[in-house]
Amino acid sequence: MERNSTEWFRQAQTYIPGGVNSPVRACKAVGLAAPLFIERAEGCRVWDVEGREYIDYVGSWGPMILGHRHPKVVEAIEKALQRGTSYGAPTPLEVAMAGAIVDRIPSIEMVRMVNSGTEATMSAIRLARAHTGRDKLVKFNGCYHGHADSLLVEAGSGVATLGIPGSPGVPADIARHTLSLPFNDLDAVEATFLKYGPEIAAVIVEPVPGNMGVVLPHDGYLQGLRTITETYGSLLIFDEVISGFRVAPGGAQELYGVLPDLTCLGKIIGGGLPVGAYGGRKEIMCGIAPEGSVYQAGTLSGNPLAMAAGLATLELLGEAGVYERLEAAGAKLFQGLAQAAKAAGIDVVVNRVGSLGSLFFTGSPVTSFETALQCNKDRFVAYYRRMLDCGIYLAPSPFEAAFVSLAHDPGSLEKTIACAAAAFDKLH
Repeated sequence: MERNSTEWFRQAQTYIPGGVNSPVRACKAVGLAAPLFIERAEGCRVWDVEGREYIDYVGSWGPMILGHRHPKVVEAIEKALQRGTSYGAPTPLEVAMAGAIVDRIPSIEMVRMVNSGTEATMSAIRLARAHTGRDKLVKFNGCYHGHADSLLVEAGSGVATLGIPGSPGVPADIARHTLSLPFNDLDAVEATFLKYGPEIAAVIVEPVPGNMGVVLPHDGYLQGLRTITETYGSLLIFDEVISGFRVAPGGAQELYGVLPDLTCLGKIIGGGLPVGAYGGRKEIMCGIAPEGSVYQAGTLSGNPLAMAAGLATLELLGEAGVYERLEAAGAKLFQGLAQAAKAAGIDVVVNRVGSLGSLFFTGSPVTSFETALQCNKDRFVAYYRRMLDCGIYLAPSPFEAAFVSLAHDPGSLEKTIACAAAAFDKLH
């Protein structure tokens, strides 16, 4: 007899803490007794273990910008698989990937491959501290940069979803070096640098935050961070794990015209396989071993399957008209959601850039983590559950993004908007 999601979840809880391998997947924030266990995916759809079909806006939390199981990505993985799965040695594929990243991301002259976004941000911060000889780090409330010790202070994503202010197990002596400030508040940054400037190694920021829901930077905000860090001799790190290759071919730094010293990447460059990378100016990157003395290593770094999938994805994203199609699909979905909410008399704010966006249940602008927290979470839960019943698969948290892919055809977008209209009508 086939098991349903509830039965799989019950068994998972026997062997896996909380029954999941990443906390937000447990769906506690939306009150589900069990998360959906996914059997397969194709295009813009996923099917659970009971065979139910959903239009997917999670997209494996961002990597599936082409949609699931794109034939050319699958073909690239299969060809790489025929030669082996991992060598622990240099391969032509990782050289090709490095070249593709350097060619596309404006600020990157050299890049090092790793296996996750957490590894990328952790390593970039270590490199920044070594390069500057300083210890303190500035981050922003609600921005999530992975689960390394120094980055869990006032973090977003699952930390925000579960209401965890930090994390046990992080020594106070490490946490004290992290200064977390409100996003979009340059005055707070300037005041912090006036007090601690000579001690600050780096500022790390999601240029388009996606882990408190999508929040857009104010005009001049990113340039202000660039100016302040240059003035004080600190490095500026852009965490483009989500925004890289998503909001523009060269990421948010191309879109907003601000070049950081270091950039962290992930998600899309692995085509759905585990991956991460960090890169920047040659003079900084040459500090990494074996050329320099900053140590960082990884058995599976530059894995040939991930490199093959990522290269195929980047090649397809380089075709003419791709980002125009993503923009059109994102605009159709989120404008449709906003119009449906207005027609139903439900206050919402939509924040969107390209194919990345969020819908917040509030009548006030959402420009920071503090304003995101003021949104109506109960209304989101009711909306989420009605959308799930209608066959729409959203991130199970009010503090996450929705991802539109090239596989989201007009019919799937129209069905989503129609389901949302029905859900809004029932929210009064």
